[in-house]
Amino acid sequence: MPIYEYEHLGEPCSFGKIFEKKQSIHDEPFTQCPNCFEPVRKRISRVGINISKTNAEIRDLGFTKLVKRDDGVYENVTRREGESRYMEAGKPETLPDFSKTIS
Repeated sequence: MPIYEYEHLGEPCSFGKIFEKKQSIHDEPFTQCPNCFEPVRKRISRVGINISKTNAEIRDLGFTKLVKRDDGVYENVTRREGESRYMEAGKPETLPDFSKTIS
C-alpha cells in the first residue's frame, strides 16, 4: 500500500505539521486529521527510485543522466544520436533533445 503525506492547515497535533498515512490508492484523501480532526491537505511528494541500471538501460527507459565534469559543465552519459556530449551553462544548444523522449 502506498504511503501518503498530509499537512495540517492550522496548528499541528501530536502527529506533527506533516504526517504520513498508509492508504489504498482507491481511498479518498483525508480532509481532517485522524488524530485531532483539524483540516489537512494531501501533499505531492517526491518519489525516490533507487535501482542499479547501466547508462544504456537508463537511456532506453527514457531518462537522461548528466554527470558533473567541471563548474557549469555536465557530460550527458545517456546521449542519443545528434545530441551534444557535454552540456554547458549558458549554451542552450548543448541541452539534451527532450522531444525524442517526451511526447
